[in-house]
Amino acid sequence: MRAGLALGSNIGDRFENLRAARKAIVDLAEVSPPILASPIFETNPVACEPGAGLFWNAVLEIEFDGDARALLKQLKQIEVSLGRPADHARNVSRKIDIDLLYFGDMTIDEADFQLPHPRMLSRKFVLQPLADIRPELLLPGQTKTVRELLAQTTGSAKVVALPEQWA
Repeated sequence: MRAGLALGSNIGDRFENLRAARKAIVDLAEVSPPILASPIFETNPVACEPGAGLFWNAVLEIEFDGDARALLKQLKQIEVSLGRPADHARNVSRKIDIDLLYFGDMTIDEADFQLPHPRMLSRKFVLQPLADIRPELLLPGQTKTVRELLAQTTGSAKVVALPEQWA
């Protein structure tokens, strides 16, 4: 199943944090090619504490041979292994953040798990990198492509592509 993942970091060596997360994800036993990786974007923090540093964000799309909950569990384990405490407060600066954006055409609406990610459509820092790798993707429940959703996204989030090659 094709799965989209958003990665972000705004503490420490943001480039190395993203690279380490990407490597850990790609090395999962259930992950196989093709792996699509967006460029890295520098973005303003959204809904973080005052004075939070700029984020570096990217999106990966992987092939995953398992179920969505198993993938989510492994992503949370990767976050912990890279220095993010399991009880890390929401919307606070972080060394690494990995969100499961979509899992094929699956929709889930449970208290602790939603697919597609419930806030991705309002986040330019997610839609821009996703549009770079899958501009024509139709997300579950949507009638517009990722490119079209990005074009209608409002907000002041600055999204700047960086020259670093991380994939």
